[in-house]
Amino acid sequence: MKKDFYLMRYALIIRRLEKSPATYKQLKSYLLNSFEFQDAGIKEYSIRTLQRDLSEIDKLFGLTVSNRRNGDNCYYIESRPEMEIDEYNQKLLETYQMGNALNASYSHSDAIFFDNRKPGGLNHIYNLFFAIRNRRISKFHYYNYQTRKITPRKVHPLALKESRDRWYLIAMDGKDKKLKSFGLDRISNLSVTEAMYANDYDYNFREYFKNAFGVMKLDDQSPKKIVIECSRQQGEYIIGFPLHHSQKVVGEIDKSIVFEFFLHPTYDFLQEILSYGKEVKVIEPQSLINEIKVHLMESMKNYF
Repeated sequence: MKKDFYLMRYALIIRRLEKSPATYKQLKSYLLNSFEFQDAGIKEYSIRTLQRDLSEIDKLFGLTVSNRRNGDNCYYIESRPEMEIDEYNQKLLETYQMGNALNASYSHSDAIFFDNRKPGGLNHIYNLFFAIRNRRISKFHYYNYQTRKITPRKVHPLALKESRDRWYLIAMDGKDKKLKSFGLDRISNLSVTEAMYANDYDYNFREYFKNAFGVMKLDDQSPKKIVIECSRQQGEYIIGFPLHHSQKVVGEIDKSIVFEFFLHPTYDFLQEILSYGKEVKVIEPQSLINEIKVHLMESMKNYF
């Protein structure tokens, strides 16, 4: 079996066991009949290989698979890591699957097309992760879209966050001691210094961003219940690709779907709602409705 294929095997095994427990025979059939195994020309999968794979899945992803030997002899997921680690593992598995698909399709590059809009700054991710892990003070130049100026920054890097296909550094700005987000695509001349900052920050960023949409500053407002009504077609898209983890359907009629969220009504969320045009209407809160009206009226002025 090809040595560079093990990550895809792990992903396929997890995918199958996520659906339901399975015997070795069922797992083997699932793997050998997958397009991934067919493309790789793999025609055999031994019980010994499965046992090795399950051991490695436990080590890599903290996901324990056990075998009910006294019952139906099925393999099943007995335990999984905490939610935040599980989310990380899911992202990792998705990356493995995409990487394997791209590798297999290299000779058929005319069959896969990428978005021409590519996020910048990804070359900074590892250096910033190193800085976060080792509490290293970092310096860089940062471009501000509003002032159109580039300014030097000296920060304490604390976390990295993805939002709408862009990556942001969450850091304490050394100048004013305020927590800020910095788009990686606007960072240049990054330098991770030898100096370390004191580990006296007590942020739980998973909780901090729990009710956030995007990476906008959250200190000035509290999360609120937000209700929107969508056209049936747009609503189906939102169901397929949720806007936020708090999203839930609270009403459904022939031509529309009503969603409820609990989050900070930040400018990022306002922009997201406006991007749907006439397909989406805010029902509550009134404060967000008023903001939408102001933005729509200002937009109309551009055409008269």
